[in-house]
Amino acid sequence: MSKDGPMNADPEPQPWWRYGHVWLIIAGPVIVVIAGFVTLWLALSRPDPVLAEDYYQRGLDINKTLKNADSGMTPAMKGRNHAATPAQDQPR
Repeated sequence: MSKDGPMNADPEPQPWWRYGHVWLIIAGPVIVVIAGFVTLWLALSRPDPVLAEDYYQRGLDINKTLKNADSGMTPAMKGRNHAATPAQDQPR
């Protein structure tokens, strides 16, 4: 039988870009590179806020205010940790 006859089962080779698996392999790194650029854009367009020069003193002043306040301004940790504790068992 001749190679050119109808019994030839060899398909004609296709270019590499015609195979779907190639695009599946390429898609992963391309998505990561795009996500990297999106992350870079987010980091550059929304900079972190700068702390005030006297942030430590402001914190100390807040603590003094809370310490001197009446029981209506219970510090957050005490209020949160003892919200469900019976009144007689709460620390003073």
